[in-house]
Amino acid sequence: MTPAWAQRQEALLSDCIVSPDVFASIVDRLCDFVVPYQHALETEAGKRHVHLYLAGLLSHLDRKNAEKIAALVDVERLVIQEFIGTAPWDHRPLIKVLVGHVVDQLGEPDGVIAFDPSSFPKRGTHSVGVKRQWCSHRGKVDNCQVGVYMGYVSRHDHALLDFRLSLPEEWARDAHRRQACHVPEEVQYHTRQEQCLEIWRCSTCGVSRCRTAG
Repeated sequence: MTPAWAQRQEALLSDCIVSPDVFASIVDRLCDFVVPYQHALETEAGKRHVHLYLAGLLSHLDRKNAEKIAALVDVERLVIQEFIGTAPWDHRPLIKVLVGHVVDQLGEPDGVIAFDPSSFPKRGTHSVGVKRQWCSHRGKVDNCQVGVYMGYVSRHDHALLDFRLSLPEEWARDAHRRQACHVPEEVQYHTRQEQCLEIWRCSTCGVSRCRTAG
């Protein structure tokens, strides 16, 4: 007989399943929302592919990788793969648009900028920056990537503004791994504190003076 706690867990998990149909009513609103971000992209190809990629993310696909999204929207796999993986594009104009959105919707004089690291458990060794290190997601040392996030919090709500993927020292020194993963030359090892300061300098233009926590 299944224990009562297991039955309760199964019932709770079944309640967490969200059908893709739920998002059908907000697709038009999302299309309007992404227009400023679309315009911030430098290439015409990038501007065209934004909606294709979003359509895949909001679809019924069980795995939303480049191959399956490309099949869903009826384009070549390399089109989506290049857009999300290897095509050179500057994220800073997109961050500028995002900061403007957040300030318009949530901005307050007593708002708070918050910094926090977060981890992504991984099985392999090829993802950029992956190594055995403290994995907050699992509460132990494990194979993972780590990123530093900056968010904005006010009495209205909270939102993420920017983040940086941490590049461990051994990755920064390994030319072969860097080349294989297309890590730009200017990306080097930085402490978490240095990453926080970099994000602060690059991403807070337009945010009114506020407190900082982390």
